[in-house]
Amino acid sequence: MTTTMTRRFAAVDLGASSGRVVVGTFTGESGEGTGESGEGRGRLELDVVHRFANEPVRVGGTLHWDILGLYRGMLDGLRKAGPVESIGIDSWAVDYGFLDADGVLLGNPVHYRDARTDGIAGRVRDLYDVNGLQTLPFNTVYQLLAAAGTRQYAAAATMLLVPDLLAYWLTGEIGAEYTNASTTGLLDVRTGNWSWSLIEELGLRADLFPPIRRPGEVIGHFEGTPVVAVGSHDTASAVVAVPSKIKDFAYVSSGTWSLVGLELDGPVLGDDSRAANFTNEGGVDGTIRYLRNVMGLWPLQECMREWGSPDISDLLREAAEEPGLRYVVDLDDPVFLPPGDMTGRLRNLAGLPADAGNAVIARCILDSLALAQRRAVRQARDASGRNPQVVHLVGGGARNELLCRLTADATGLPVLAGPVEATALGNLLVQARAAGVVTGGLDAMRALVRQTQQIVRYEPRGDDAPWRAAAARVGR
Repeated sequence: MTTTMTRRFAAVDLGASSGRVVVGTFTGESGEGTGESGEGRGRLELDVVHRFANEPVRVGGTLHWDILGLYRGMLDGLRKAGPVESIGIDSWAVDYGFLDADGVLLGNPVHYRDARTDGIAGRVRDLYDVNGLQTLPFNTVYQLLAAAGTRQYAAAATMLLVPDLLAYWLTGEIGAEYTNASTTGLLDVRTGNWSWSLIEELGLRADLFPPIRRPGEVIGHFEGTPVVAVGSHDTASAVVAVPSKIKDFAYVSSGTWSLVGLELDGPVLGDDSRAANFTNEGGVDGTIRYLRNVMGLWPLQECMREWGSPDISDLLREAAEEPGLRYVVDLDDPVFLPPGDMTGRLRNLAGLPADAGNAVIARCILDSLALAQRRAVRQARDASGRNPQVVHLVGGGARNELLCRLTADATGLPVLAGPVEATALGNLLVQARAAGVVTGGLDAMRALVRQTQQIVRYEPRGDDAPWRAAAARVGR
């Protein structure tokens, strides 16, 4: 005799422009859990119970996150979620808040797009041999160096990354979840722990860094409900939900950023990897997310904001009718990082005619993004020695049929698009495993994703010559 079980979990998923609380309901029969060996018969349904805006605020010339607004949105969502077995929190990486000795937040976290770190990375030695990270001007290490010497830095007792800060407010417990800590530039990529020698070398305060905790650990409790550490870097959670059956896959976690790479068993720290500016970030179950940050859909989002938020479906349909690869830019150029006048920067760098309409600009962005993703997949392949057979495109970009088709054409590999809600799924799956609802490793969790989520396949079309020519035009 079997017994039907229903188990509910809540994922708090914070993106760079919005947040939401998602309830995952796992339904199955006792004795039929998903295991390492294959597909289980359980069901997993998602319900987005609350959405809220994430709008940065500029104060005194500095761009901040509205962290109290995010906390309020999270609490509103958890109330709407109702009774759940546990809660997990994920967000973007690198940004943090300082707590004083009484556990009080000393100021709103500074936004990674703020200019305070400009030029700092160039004054610091190459840290790749320790952290294995892509050099990005907003990495936490450079933010901390920018903050050093300020009164806030002197008064701080603890540094907490955004999801750890929110978890602290829920539970009163201090710690640093591993996958997000691995993006700071101050974790030793080989040991998975803080590099105290590097922290000392850079003159940073060792007492600011809390103990590392791993995905699946119970952090504490919120009103009696366990709060579980998940892959709190949103990309780490998204990669958990990549529905691959094979080991040799590439992934694109597509949203404001495109995180493009491979899942590996260990870091790649050779000269080719360093030259390609690839990052080795921590993943769930001791994996390495070997990837590059590509500018993603941010330029399109900024342009649409400047254009008065036109209908995205109409815009993409018109963009698909435009000739491909007429205008391309290098989206890895840091000129595209700050907000404001994105249309003007694209017109200038792509050589767009003055009368180019919105659809032409959108096609330029998407062609350029597919080209950047092609480059990242090939560089990851060459530096790692792994040969991906398919590209899994997950996240919000999986809804963008034009981007998916262009990515297949550019990479010359089949693209499997979906799930759209990969980050929330990965968050929920780690919680469900901690509760014993899912047994086994990443294979088991991915089997459940394949069973319950819609995946769309796009085959590459045509030859590679136009993409090679476009890559040559942008100097890549």
